[in-house]
Amino acid sequence: MNTLLHLANAGAGNLAAYLAAHVLLCLLPAFFIAGAMTALIPKASITRWLGRSAPYRVSYAAAAAAGSLLAVCSCTIVPLFAGIYRKGAGLGPAITFLFFAPAGNVLALAYTGSILGAEFAFARLLLCLLFGIGVGMLMALLFRRDDASHDVATDTAFAEQARIGPAAKGVLLALVAVLIAGTLKLSLLTATFASVTLPLPGVEAWQAALFRWVPFDAAKGEEGVSVQGSLLIGLLVLIGLAAWKGLENIVEGAIRWTWVALVLAAATLLVAALKLTPGPAGLEVALTGRALAVGLALWAVWQQARRLAADAWRAWLWESWRFVKQIFLLLVAGVFLVGVVRQLIQPEWIQNLAGRNDLPANAVAVLFGVFMYFPTLVEVPVARMFLDLGMHRGPLLAYLMADPELSLQSILMVAAVIGRPKAFAYVGLVALFSILAGLLYGAWVDGAKAIWIAIGLVAFMGGLAALLVWMRGRRSAPAEA
Repeated sequence: MNTLLHLANAGAGNLAAYLAAHVLLCLLPAFFIAGAMTALIPKASITRWLGRSAPYRVSYAAAAAAGSLLAVCSCTIVPLFAGIYRKGAGLGPAITFLFFAPAGNVLALAYTGSILGAEFAFARLLLCLLFGIGVGMLMALLFRRDDASHDVATDTAFAEQARIGPAAKGVLLALVAVLIAGTLKLSLLTATFASVTLPLPGVEAWQAALFRWVPFDAAKGEEGVSVQGSLLIGLLVLIGLAAWKGLENIVEGAIRWTWVALVLAAATLLVAALKLTPGPAGLEVALTGRALAVGLALWAVWQQARRLAADAWRAWLWESWRFVKQIFLLLVAGVFLVGVVRQLIQPEWIQNLAGRNDLPANAVAVLFGVFMYFPTLVEVPVARMFLDLGMHRGPLLAYLMADPELSLQSILMVAAVIGRPKAFAYVGLVALFSILAGLLYGAWVDGAKAIWIAIGLVAFMGGLAALLVWMRGRRSAPAEA
């Protein structure tokens, strides 16, 4: 019984730490962006670059390029993936976007280079790019008939939309600015410009109590719940209650609860961007560059949203709320389960299980990536810890390929978007390609000749090219039309 209580407490603590630290400045804007993409962007604007009919050299390159600009985790990328897929993107390019963004974005690669070395970062970039496109193409091949049916369904759903208007463009750009301002790690955004101390007694005691209730080990990449985090969790609950009343029937018109939910969402993002520090004199509230940037971006969202027609902004809010209902509860369940499973997995096992470069070691590293989920960029210092504990660099790369892609909660969320058969196939392909990446890079580290590594990669690319030609032939056949 004590063991079960300990595991339940670990799951609840992991969930509290996640909600306090990561949902608001990345996932909350992502839901609004996904809703805006679905409601405001014409299908033709998506399918021109990412559709089934777009040239492969355009669609897959565009998917990887779009993913490289977003420093987001495996959970945040799912609503964005759902938005472009529902709008008409082909399954293959959408999967490439889903794969590449968490592991191959510019910020993750730069951070990888600074912690693990430039050679390791280059290997991560090259293999993420090749295998991200490969996974997307294989998914498009495996589910080509479903993909064609999906294409027809989006034609029907969005047939009346012709072009994206300037107000819709403004809303989308402003929302992306909110996401970037909330997540980008720049000294200008983290700098403090002013501060004030609120004379609130007991904040230090409250912080100490939170650390007792949610213990954590920072060396393992774990996070506790701060006073600011507990405040944000409370605000998040209020947003959910207000949204349930104000957005469930938003297509019929806005009510008082609609505006309460939106004001709470904006206020919560601003609070998350501030720096709150408990001290003996009370709670110090620091105005950061991030708070200023988020505030400016939110003001831009409001200004652009006012230009939308009533039907357009109602559809935007409804689609955003629909994504929340579809995805968020699965996210909560997944994060809780990850907290439970992490108590059963000891990092010290790595030296014995992944200290060499072979198939079992790389498979174990991928398994660690699934169940030892860390927020975006935190996986890099954790990988450094694994390296110091004795993990071989081959399995280490397999871990860094899998961890940003395959968290338990993201698997549940992806299944809700594209269905379990496609989600299971995606998980299997990512795991397989991550293991292959680890074996290839590990062979390089162990002294294998570069020519053999190059031959392997060229053979892989040649196989993809042959597959591409075959897919084109199948697509042109009447039976597959």
